[in-house]
Amino acid sequence: MGGQTGLIDRLRGWLTDAVDLVAGWLASPAALSQFVLLAVAYLAARQLVRRLSPSIVRLVSPAEAAPGIIARLRRFLLIFLPLLLPLLAYALTAVGEAVTRSVFGSGEVIAFGKRLFLLLAARELVARILPDGFLKLLGRYVLLPVAALHALGLLDDVTAQLDAAEVNLGNIRFSVLSLIRGLIAGALLFWLGAWSNRQSAGYIKSQQDLRPATRELAIKAAEVGIFGAAFLLLMSIMGIDLTAVAVIGGALGVGIGLGLQQIAANFVSGVILLLEGQTTVGDYVELDGGEKGTIVKMTARACVLETFDGKWIVVPNEHFITTRVVNYSDQGSANRYEALFSVTYETDINLVPDIVETAVAALPFVLKDPDSPDCELRGFGESSVDFAVEYWVSGIDDGKNRYGSPVLFAIWNALKTAGIEMPYPRRVVEIRGKTA
Repeated sequence: MGGQTGLIDRLRGWLTDAVDLVAGWLASPAALSQFVLLAVAYLAARQLVRRLSPSIVRLVSPAEAAPGIIARLRRFLLIFLPLLLPLLAYALTAVGEAVTRSVFGSGEVIAFGKRLFLLLAARELVARILPDGFLKLLGRYVLLPVAALHALGLLDDVTAQLDAAEVNLGNIRFSVLSLIRGLIAGALLFWLGAWSNRQSAGYIKSQQDLRPATRELAIKAAEVGIFGAAFLLLMSIMGIDLTAVAVIGGALGVGIGLGLQQIAANFVSGVILLLEGQTTVGDYVELDGGEKGTIVKMTARACVLETFDGKWIVVPNEHFITTRVVNYSDQGSANRYEALFSVTYETDINLVPDIVETAVAALPFVLKDPDSPDCELRGFGESSVDFAVEYWVSGIDDGKNRYGSPVLFAIWNALKTAGIEMPYPRRVVEIRGKTA
């Protein structure tokens, strides 16, 4: 109760001082002349804005479809046009304050007017310029209250009171002011970090001259650098000694040595994978453990494989370094497959290669480079002559690309058209015994 009573008394004292101040202004010719100067400055600013705004818009506005960073910058500048009136009034008021102080030796009223114009500028910024979301929220609940306290001349007193109040967290002590400053700065810094990270990631991904692995590595390096710099800057703003960060780093090193070896190994393995570039996003891979699929994402800890039946498999990066990995290359690469078939022994097998090679080569997905279809005699079976045709296609024979089935259909139809039969098992049964 005592704290609340003290706060009420302090507010009552501020209100009494404000009433006395206004009464003194109304009774002073110097103060009245300053009110007149404020009105003149505001009206002059309105006239100047009315005349200058069309010219500024014509000068700054780029062509409708103009590309490039200069055009985007000019469009960005036009967003701030609503600030022209309060800022111009502030500038004219500053000139009037210099004149008033030189003539009357005082300028409290016109100084209050300057602060009021800054408050109006902050209000325009929040209401008409800042986009919805974090920035508007920050402007509404931080910028406007600070600007209002500054306009009333109470900002220094409130700041001193917050700086004197302390928050104890064990052996660590913070002033309420430093805690508020840290929360605001932290929110703003990490919002800027997230925005910068998205912009840098988008720019790096658009650089098609770089290998996918190099792009992923650059994105991760930019992310670590941006948020690392934001963290260090926040520590400095809050007044925390950066030697504490070194202590935390040492403790983290001990933790890695004791229980985080696997996480560290996966992180280092991920960096190696990105640097080497032998395995990257888009590659179809098969590991010794049986996992196989297309790499759709590479993170600091693991790679994500997508199978052709839609499942995602998370494989730790260490597995790509310590085990054998079969890489079928990326989705646009050429791969060779073969289709097995057989014909009967009554067939003229010298005709088979040309018939089958022609039929398979006619399929639209079969490549002629690096090699055309090649039909080979593989052996003589118990009841059939065995062949295989090798062919090259672009991609993996699975999932959406089912090459094997159309090839077998083409072989079947070509052999049927040529009158060549495929064998089926035959048995000759001989019955021995006395006849009746």
